[in-house]
Amino acid sequence: MLRSQVSESAWTLSVGGLPFVSHAPGAPFAVALRREKTYESDRGTVKEHVVEAERIPLADVAETAEGVILSGGGHALRVEVVPCDGGAELLFTGEGGWAYAFALAALDGEAVFGGGEQYRQTNLRGEQVVNFVSEHIKAATILEKALLPRFLYKEKPHSAIGSYAPMPVFVTDKGRLFLFDTEADGVSRFLDDGYTFTFDSCPRKLTLLRGESYEALALRLADRIPNRQYIPPWCREGMILSIQGGTDAILTKTFAMLDAGAKISGVWSQDWSGENRTVMGKQVWWNWEADEKLYPDLRGAIQKLNARGVRFLGYINPYLVKDSRLYTYCKEQKLLITKADGSIYHIKSTTFDAGMLDLTDPVAVAFIKDTLIKKNMLDLGMSGWMADFGEYLPVDAVLHDGDPKKLHNLWPVLWAKVNREAVEEYGAKDVMFFMRSGYLGVQTYAPVMWNGDQHTDVTRDYGMPCVMPASFSLGFSGVPMVHCDIGGFFSFGKLKRDDELFIRWMEMGAFSLLMRSHESIRPWANRQFDAPAVTPHTVRLTNIHVALKPYIDRCIEDAQKGIPALRPDFYKAMDYGASRDMYSYFLGPDLFVCPVIERHAKTRQAHLPAGEWVHFWTGKPYSGGQSYTVAAPLGQLPVFYRKDSPYSELFRKAADNK
Repeated sequence: MLRSQVSESAWTLSVGGLPFVSHAPGAPFAVALRREKTYESDRGTVKEHVVEAERIPLADVAETAEGVILSGGGHALRVEVVPCDGGAELLFTGEGGWAYAFALAALDGEAVFGGGEQYRQTNLRGEQVVNFVSEHIKAATILEKALLPRFLYKEKPHSAIGSYAPMPVFVTDKGRLFLFDTEADGVSRFLDDGYTFTFDSCPRKLTLLRGESYEALALRLADRIPNRQYIPPWCREGMILSIQGGTDAILTKTFAMLDAGAKISGVWSQDWSGENRTVMGKQVWWNWEADEKLYPDLRGAIQKLNARGVRFLGYINPYLVKDSRLYTYCKEQKLLITKADGSIYHIKSTTFDAGMLDLTDPVAVAFIKDTLIKKNMLDLGMSGWMADFGEYLPVDAVLHDGDPKKLHNLWPVLWAKVNREAVEEYGAKDVMFFMRSGYLGVQTYAPVMWNGDQHTDVTRDYGMPCVMPASFSLGFSGVPMVHCDIGGFFSFGKLKRDDELFIRWMEMGAFSLLMRSHESIRPWANRQFDAPAVTPHTVRLTNIHVALKPYIDRCIEDAQKGIPALRPDFYKAMDYGASRDMYSYFLGPDLFVCPVIERHAKTRQAHLPAGEWVHFWTGKPYSGGQSYTVAAPLGQLPVFYRKDSPYSELFRKAADNK
């Protein structure tokens, strides 16, 4: 399967008959770069300014007992080619202090996917992907939406949108996979004349794999990056409701929904530690202990929820709001990240400052695990939480151990690791947490990811529709279990959700692994699950979600092997040319879901993949490979199941909840 050939001036490497490396003097596989880089950071969004000082094409090639040697201008890179199952691993030995660019062959008509979480589109051909963890949302875009008439807003292109979870792993519809083992800042470009991957330092290795299906590639990727994601069974017993405002609010609203007939598995109260009102809305007081004024006897309230089969979830991030009690303590104990002058390095979230706990300091890590998580959260009775943020580490900070430039991308993985270790050390087998930020290896620690902070609208750049490309790209990148905030998060001015948007989003959530809502940053301005017009849909859709539990269990079993639960319409065909709708998706192998992403729509075009299908709501048969105009009344997004599915009877009974 693997063929590597070195001649006097060329090197070619192919796997399964497909070319990967095509090195020639005029088109070298590797280039050594000397670059000067500066960073501008504002609330997690980082702009990079790069000046290339020196470029050395490593055009000369020689094969030795130690590997392939690429050299030029007094600089050399050793590449050891090691065969592996399905391809090869290229082990690099480069020179410190240099950046490197690598070139791989582009195939005619090839589509490229992955790169971690990419929100704007699934196919990255013709685009570039920045390998730098950063804030996804930009304040300027929110202001545009709030101030401009809807028809004047121009949706942003892929190049303008950052990622909470970039990853240097890519899959193509020709059955190729590229995985760079590096934490370095970089950028990948997928142009017609070739693909280039540039990193600030030499990667440890490049894995090149060939597979006959996306599933085969997913399994091989999971062999290299262990996937330990999970969702406890209790999460599939209903919807996790986002409720804030104190003990009385969570009990009153939860019990009202239960009494109305809704299936509720949990209550997620991110303000359990207190609220922080800012110009943006209602945020969290980042001091990770129960707020006794807002949540008196929270332990007792959790016990009351548990008595009715409902779990309680909270919120935590690796920061502490300036001058809070825990901030003051950690400042005194020197557990916070500092600047070069020894002062506390504050990050800003909207309008307030916060200190950062140092995840490289064993004392700080022990404090997070033993005090903040085990004592303040798990001992209280929490069954889960949002482990938020992780992407704000400044590259000029001073850490207890390590270089922040090298650790920036790994920071959310370290944050996930701390949370996972706390859960496992506590012995809490049915506790879960969910994360938005990540990098290679986050699937080893985070039980489940979520798609970050969408806008409360249906724009394709930041609104509800971007959930699908984001989930697909994570799936291709080896992160198979993802969900989203039902209803979105960001709201400002006239940017807010109405009954229709919340119901449409909840429809999608019902046909997903995990059904969880968010009140948004302005709960009072946005419709919630218990609005009069929404409540009947909350009841019906949560019951449908629970009725699908045996099938969702199957999807989770596949995901734990590395096969993504949410898959694009071309996944089975393994041909991007077969794609007709980038916003429809497979949930597992047998359900095909077409979310309604147009305002006030009464119908939806459904482009069915090959096969014989049954309409979920009516039982009407449909033939695949064709497009249909399907009725889509509010509360009934178009959903189809395979006619020969072993779960056909389950689907039929689940639809009875209509």
